[in-house]
Amino acid sequence: MKRDYYEILGVSRTATQDEIKKAYRKLALKYHPDRNPGDKEAEERFKEAAEAYEVLHDANKRQAYDLHGHEGVAGTGFRGFSGQEDIFSSFSDLFEDLFGFSTGPRRRTGGHGAEPGADLRYDLVISFEDACKGSETEIEVMRLETCEECTGSGMAKGSQRITCPTCQGRGQIIRSEGFFRVSTVCPHCSGQGFIITNPCPKCRGTGRVKQKRRVKVRIPAGVDTGSRLRLRGEGEAGKRGGPRGDLYIIIHVEAHEIFERRGDDIYCKLPISFTQAALGDRIEVPTLQGPHIVEISPGTQTGERIRIRGGGVTSLRGFAKGDQIVEVLVVTPSRLTERQKELLREFAEIEKEKSEGGFFKKLWKKYESYSKSRQEGR
Repeated sequence: MKRDYYEILGVSRTATQDEIKKAYRKLALKYHPDRNPGDKEAEERFKEAAEAYEVLHDANKRQAYDLHGHEGVAGTGFRGFSGQEDIFSSFSDLFEDLFGFSTGPRRRTGGHGAEPGADLRYDLVISFEDACKGSETEIEVMRLETCEECTGSGMAKGSQRITCPTCQGRGQIIRSEGFFRVSTVCPHCSGQGFIITNPCPKCRGTGRVKQKRRVKVRIPAGVDTGSRLRLRGEGEAGKRGGPRGDLYIIIHVEAHEIFERRGDDIYCKLPISFTQAALGDRIEVPTLQGPHIVEISPGTQTGERIRIRGGGVTSLRGFAKGDQIVEVLVVTPSRLTERQKELLREFAEIEKEKSEGGFFKKLWKKYESYSKSRQEGR
């Protein structure tokens, strides 16, 4: 009789998918035939663990197994693995993750031996204004381009390439170990399937050469430090007809001497005099769209904020714009003329007279009353 699948993997019946995968990974590494050549017991353990994982990692098969055991799984069409079956076809992604190679045929793009070009990264520093409003710029990148001398073939003019004698043009070496097969890249031709006997002198047989290229970059409004722009097809050229890679632009925004960005809103501080704060005023403040007049209400205090609707940054997620928040900062003068001091002393006397019959007088009386009640309670 077949063993319980949960028992085989050593997990509970409530195990998560991550726990099941982790358990299978451990067993696969332990009993993999490459690590146990000629060991039939290890081969059976490996096959047993693979069958258990095939059932338990599939939600429908697992449910059928939990309800009706092995017979329930048979009802789903699953019959287990026979000794002659290539079980790796069911686990190509997992084995590539485990052992660093794919069990299926090597994926190619384009013609024989074609490979896609590599992606490139470019770190672009832009101004605060360009990040908020958007702009267009031109950058220079060094990348691999298709060799013009050999048009990417890697061969010198008039020469031919020969089929690789090691892999017979397949680009892979297939090894059989008992019930499974493992395909690895041919070390002689590096997976190309052919050998160049007379390489191109300009690219030395690679089919590509390093060149500088200028690329236009459109920066959308609303980007911020860390934003990533993808320019399709602006990476390195592919090998032997393969597609180009992509170019990734990583944005870095310079700090601004006046503005600070928080999300889609822009903040700035507005220093005003205490007379402006006390009497009110109309003041011109800078914005991304140009000068803007704001109203300072009489009695304004430090820390109060004035909101300019739509004065912020255009959102990358839509057409909405943030606001500009103006934070008021009342500045105390450090240098006064004698006349200013005289006026302030006069102002202070008036304030004192007002306070004696007003708020401060009431506050002082409350304090005296509180002190008296504390003394009587002793």
